Amino acid sequence: MEVSTLSAQVAGGHPVPDVDTSADVNDSSLSRLEALILENARSSKSIYSSTIPNSSGRKRLKLDPALASLDPDVTKTALSLRLHAEYSDVLELPEALASKIPAAGPRKKQPRPNAAQDAPSKSEEHARKLIEGIPAVQNAVPLGGSSSALVLSRKPGTAGKPAQTQQRNEPYQTSLAQRSDILVQPRPDWHPPWKLMRVISGHLGWVRALAIEPDNKWFASGAGDRTIKIWDLASGALKLTLTGHISTVRGLAVSPRHPYLFSCGEDKMVKCWDLETNKVIRHYHGHLSGVYTLALHPTLDVLVTGGRDGVARVWDMRTRSNVHVLSGHTGTIASLVCQEADPQVVTASLDSTVRMWDLAAGKTMGVLTHHKKGVRALATHPNEFTFASGSTGSIKQWKCPEGAFMQNFDGHNAIINTLSVNDQNILFSGGDNGSMSFWDWKSGHRFQALDTIAQPGSLDAESGIMSSMFDLSGTRLICGETDKTIKIWKADENATPETHPLDWKPAFATRKF
Repeated sequence: MEVSTLSAQVAGGHPVPDVDTSADVNDSSLSRLEALILENARSSKSIYSSTIPNSSGRKRLKLDPALASLDPDVTKTALSLRLHAEYSDVLELPEALASKIPAAGPRKKQPRPNAAQDAPSKSEEHARKLIEGIPAVQNAVPLGGSSSALVLSRKPGTAGKPAQTQQRNEPYQTSLAQRSDILVQPRPDWHPPWKLMRVISGHLGWVRALAIEPDNKWFASGAGDRTIKIWDLASGALKLTLTGHISTVRGLAVSPRHPYLFSCGEDKMVKCWDLETNKVIRHYHGHLSGVYTLALHPTLDVLVTGGRDGVARVWDMRTRSNVHVLSGHTGTIASLVCQEADPQVVTASLDSTVRMWDLAAGKTMGVLTHHKKGVRALATHPNEFTFASGSTGSIKQWKCPEGAFMQNFDGHNAIINTLSVNDQNILFSGGDNGSMSFWDWKSGHRFQALDTIAQPGSLDAESGIMSSMFDLSGTRLICGETDKTIKIWKADENATPETHPLDWKPAFATRKF
């Protein structure tokens, strides 16, 4: 710091002579007395020289940061003077403001439960010592105490307590190895086990498609024998056989508002059947290869189909015009579903992705890439705004509309060909090796696992489940299998929680998001 003239007064009223402190002065050449005078001059200037009133009549103090390393006491004294001088005008409120504030009675001092949290930081404590001379609190204990944990959290209601005030019987997390509450699984609901009710034979090929009538009286099945058969749900009797496809029938849907049955197959055909005359009244041409799945929109007169060409086509049901071509998948579309709200169309493909589509714009809303292998099955919950997707050894639950991942259904190690959900929160999954699993939809617990019974005379390889569907009441499960039969399952009416207790053990590795 360059000092040319010292005009400050030191203690006792004696003037300090002007000392040349320019950078040209060589301190090493000065005598001991001159060096002492120079040091005193610097200290005096840093404290008193800038307290001379300026043109506005207000005193200003400046602190020379270069003196901090030379003399800490100088820094302490100058900081104290500067703060007291600058804030002396605001120690008391002006009379105009003070008159507006009502006089308050003596306030009862409240205990401070958050004293440990309100403890000043190191810098604040140091500044308080410099200004007011208040000693540092010696008995303050940090929140962590002597713990060396990376994360220290307490159970709710103890956030303000210091570590030494915690009772011994109050558990709280002190290390990363302890489990948090979010990892605790919810207890699943009890469901009765399911048993085989009826076996229906009649098809001459694998039963690949099923559809239920809106009045819950009959259902349709499509198979590899190129026929569509109508069955009575109550008795299992054959009512009608529809012929017209020239290859395997892969998809069926019954309209809830019209007397129409829609079908698609590996012959690239999409047909609309009039159930009053039992004849084909419309064809929908456009797919370049086999059509593997179709679905009807629940509120719009729109039909959505998907197949081996990797695109989903949206058709106007009446005019047969192709409204949208939903392209984006790089593999066969194996399953698709429609719902009223966005995403109105969800498609699953063998490229191991699930896509959610904006039906109005005809564009992708989101892509779910969590699966490692081809996704062959989709199922939407009838009441909740959720859906499930199934691939080889993996079933995942998703939340609409953003497609947020919720949980895994772990345990079914097979190629999942079909998924079905009813309104009693039961999820069914069927594998290509004949394995069947029944799950609790909310917790992801598998409460029943069994293998289907192949029809006598069929090969061991013909024990796969290709399609499934709950009836509208949710009390019957219809499965189409590779042994050319249709099996109907129902819940055991005599089962109780006492006769069939819930076999559930919480697995803390499972996490629901």
